[in-house]
Amino acid sequence: MKIRLDDARLTLIGRLRHQLRLRHYSMRTEQAYVSWVKRYVRFHNVRNPAHMGPAEVRLFLTDLAVERGVSASTQNQARAALVFLYRDVLMVGAPVMDGVERAKRPLRLPVVMTRDEVRSVLDLLTGASYLAALLLYGSGLRLMEALTLRVKDVDLDSESITVRSGKGMKDRVTVLPSRAIGPLREHLKRLENYWRTDIRRLDFSIELPDAFAQKSASAVRDFRWYWLFPAKRLRVVKGNGEAIRSHMHATALQRAVSTAVGAAGLTKRAGCHTFRHSFATHMLDSGYDIRTIQELMGHKDVSTTMIYTHVLNRGGRGVKSPADG
Repeated sequence: MKIRLDDARLTLIGRLRHQLRLRHYSMRTEQAYVSWVKRYVRFHNVRNPAHMGPAEVRLFLTDLAVERGVSASTQNQARAALVFLYRDVLMVGAPVMDGVERAKRPLRLPVVMTRDEVRSVLDLLTGASYLAALLLYGSGLRLMEALTLRVKDVDLDSESITVRSGKGMKDRVTVLPSRAIGPLREHLKRLENYWRTDIRRLDFSIELPDAFAQKSASAVRDFRWYWLFPAKRLRVVKGNGEAIRSHMHATALQRAVSTAVGAAGLTKRAGCHTFRHSFATHMLDSGYDIRTIQELMGHKDVSTTMIYTHVLNRGGRGVKSPADG
């Protein structure tokens, strides 16, 4: 969806989208922020946010926590959306957000699967879902990092994966598991056949980042830019009739993993992100240093990676109980 550059003529939501895209926020963040601003406006009977202040913001955030029972992280996401609205869209951020504190997030240990549990879940997955889940675990990828991989991002010879515009808009290189190379070679052969079928359509194109389509018009039909995990169906754009191939939808992989976790008989609350937690924990357990794991996972602060050292410790930080003596 394109947004006019004349910011003054846009609706509040249009201005919000425009400012988010101007700062290169991800589409998922844009969708979340737009949703929170709409909820905030509806909560206050469709009043103009420009005519509201800290009292209204606190009332909304308090309602989320007390009446809706949302988590601290969800409440903080809503707060971040309103901070952006007032600071970057309405340009009155500082006075309006005075006294509106961030909710304190509880420190929780991540859910981690054992190696046998990972194997049992992967064995129940097939096709693209299996390969995507294998990369979540074997490369420590976040869900959307795996689903937005392009053919050119996977280097089978050097056994590496380049993650483009990961969290914080940072690129990084991580390991490609040797176990994935054979299946990936077969997958790329099938993928090339799908791509050849697609480019027979004159109206076909691939979604490209930012304005890259204008810089390199041929890239929209280049196999190197093809999604590693493409969606099954083409999306036809209203108006120009252009047929666009997007990547696999997140819910498709989430459902497949959830079904496999249930079928494997796991009692843990495991999902796609659990593979990433398991990657870090098992890397630590194998003796790799914390800084290496931090780099592979793309953590900004090593303290984020340090949480996995607590997962490795048994109850009581690894000491032996006297009951076992």
